[in-house]
Amino acid sequence: MSHDDFPTDHPAVVTCGLPYANGDLHIGHLRTYVGGDVYARALERLGQETAFVSGSDMHGTPVAVNAEQAGVSPEDFALDWHERYAETFPKFNVDFDNYGHTHDETNTETTQELVRDLDAAGHLYEKEIMVAYDPVDDQFLPDRYVEGTCPYCGAHARGDECDEGCQRHLEPGEVEDPVSTISGNPAEYRERTHKFFEVSAFSEYLSGFLDRLEGTSNARNQPREWIEQGLQDWCITRDMDWGIDMPGGEATESPREGGEAADSQDLVLYVWVDAPIEYVSSTKQYTDRVGADAFDWEAAWKEGADPDHPEGGEIVHVIGRDIIQHHTIFWPAMLEATGHAEPRAVMASGFVTLGGKGFSTSRDRAVWADEYLEEGFHPDPLRYYLATNGGFQQDVDFSWEKFRDRVNTELVGTVGNFLYRSLLFAHRNYEDAPVADATSEEVADRIGEAVADVEAAVNDYSVRALGDAVTDLARFGNEYIQHNEPWKLVDDEPEAAARVIHDCVAIAKAIAVLFEPIAPEKCERLWDQLGEDGSVHEVTVAAASEEPEGDLSEPTELFEKVEDDRVEELNAKLESRVAEAEADEEDDEASDDADGSSDDQDDEDDTEDTDMTDIDPISDDRISFEQFQDLDVRVGRIEEAAEIEGADDLLKLRVDLGVETRTIVAGLKGLHAVEELPGTKVVVLANMEKADLFGVESNGMVLAAGEQADLLTTHEDAEPGTKVL
Repeated sequence: MSHDDFPTDHPAVVTCGLPYANGDLHIGHLRTYVGGDVYARALERLGQETAFVSGSDMHGTPVAVNAEQAGVSPEDFALDWHERYAETFPKFNVDFDNYGHTHDETNTETTQELVRDLDAAGHLYEKEIMVAYDPVDDQFLPDRYVEGTCPYCGAHARGDECDEGCQRHLEPGEVEDPVSTISGNPAEYRERTHKFFEVSAFSEYLSGFLDRLEGTSNARNQPREWIEQGLQDWCITRDMDWGIDMPGGEATESPREGGEAADSQDLVLYVWVDAPIEYVSSTKQYTDRVGADAFDWEAAWKEGADPDHPEGGEIVHVIGRDIIQHHTIFWPAMLEATGHAEPRAVMASGFVTLGGKGFSTSRDRAVWADEYLEEGFHPDPLRYYLATNGGFQQDVDFSWEKFRDRVNTELVGTVGNFLYRSLLFAHRNYEDAPVADATSEEVADRIGEAVADVEAAVNDYSVRALGDAVTDLARFGNEYIQHNEPWKLVDDEPEAAARVIHDCVAIAKAIAVLFEPIAPEKCERLWDQLGEDGSVHEVTVAAASEEPEGDLSEPTELFEKVEDDRVEELNAKLESRVAEAEADEEDDEASDDADGSSDDQDDEDDTEDTDMTDIDPISDDRISFEQFQDLDVRVGRIEEAAEIEGADDLLKLRVDLGVETRTIVAGLKGLHAVEELPGTKVVVLANMEKADLFGVESNGMVLAAGEQADLLTTHEDAEPGTKVL
């Protein structure tokens, strides 16, 4: 890993968090896979040697439970979903170089080898812990067979995670008031001997790792609080049959009377041990297929494997924010302990809501991946929507109305309009591409700016900025052709007309190259219309500045409008499905009430989905325009940031408001790296009443969104002091 700007001489691996082989994919799931694919393609456009890998997460309790309910083996159940995912991703142009799964031979061997290395290095130990046990059904209850109360925040929690509250990872035995999710019986805790990984020994390393980590700020800031609170060692084994066996075979006697020994052969590894190791295994499989000369997995993943780059390759993880802890605490500690390269970056996405409300799989309130395609929509507009609708770490809302507006305004009205009008004019007025000595300096410079914007977006880990670079270039193209009006020049000034259209074709070629990561299929079609040689998927950004040389074919419009009546039809279908599912759920609840039973497992999907999309409803209390005008909201720029002695979560900021620089106290500690705040544009409520906080007078309020304090900022270059109207 270099931390040099991309492209580097080191091999890069881009991974996506593994989809859990337990149910259908919806567009909320697709956000990280589309984001990962866009980023991997963009790296390749820069000339970076890149492998894009992932795989299905086959193990864990929910798979075992649902397989039992379906009357099939966990392996058959998970493989069925794995095969569906492997078929679905290409339909959305998500093009993994290798897509494996955690139960295959490669990952089993790699996982057990890495665990043996952890043990040999002295980082594993045995410990007696309290494990939930169902005395009625006479069985131990690992992970999600248990639910209860989070000991840290008091919210409802699963056995391995506080999914509805603080999202903290929970060790076996931590959940209070445990209940079996299988039977509904109250559970009790009994002692069992399990294997632990001493994560606490890596606190200092992990603090330094977070200082070096690139990607989204939430991936750096969220784990700092866990380190400051003190890391707990990690139980890496579970009492169940489905999973990768804990390597070894000697039975361990319980040192305490009344405890129950656990033979290592009776234990499987916790799913979060073998899941990230699939990243390595999938890269291995890619090398096995293409050869080490094409891509060397060891040079990417192992420190010292490549003498020219002993620190390893450029590892970029693209994940959902609910699994930040696993990728920034447990996983890098495992890599460090076993001589593997650490991740260079973690890109943690926000969640996707649906029309302002949470996805609910049990109520069928979702836009399913297959459903989107069955409605006749092309995958590339959805890729554009998911990639560019907000910053990657922000929550975004999908609605058919918003989808229509983005498609019609930006893809059809801006990008598509420029491409079609300019290429159609060229095709009708010239046999081949219009001949000019070269692209004009103005246009060549503007294309160069777009290339620089794309390069900056890749190094800033911003898939949104990748899309913005292209739509801005297309917007320039529309203004350029409208200003020069070649249709007025073609008869009287044919050379001038040819120059203008040559410039427009050059812009179209640049769009094909630079937009390929987001809209690969549409750009392949555009490349063919331009008559360019080779594949648009294999060129680098340098091709965006090369003169167009192809013979133009008659163009067709790349993007189709989404009509209002289609939106009404789609909304009606969704509402009908939700109403039917809710009616079925009410019938099930009535049946449960009648026989005194409950189905906790059925509730699990809703629990996870509502956690993913927990957004407060919009207030019905309105304010007048006059009341809004009373708010003095200004653009500011943070000049200095410092911690306040004795304050757990407050920082002292010096903020330039144009006409003056003020001291403002903000609750950003632990959520933003203090050293990275200076230079950040923020939005400030300037006429907030002054307040004395920990001996510091705060003169204003910095505005931020959500529990992670996502700072409000400006899209363009508004100067400090500019009023927000």
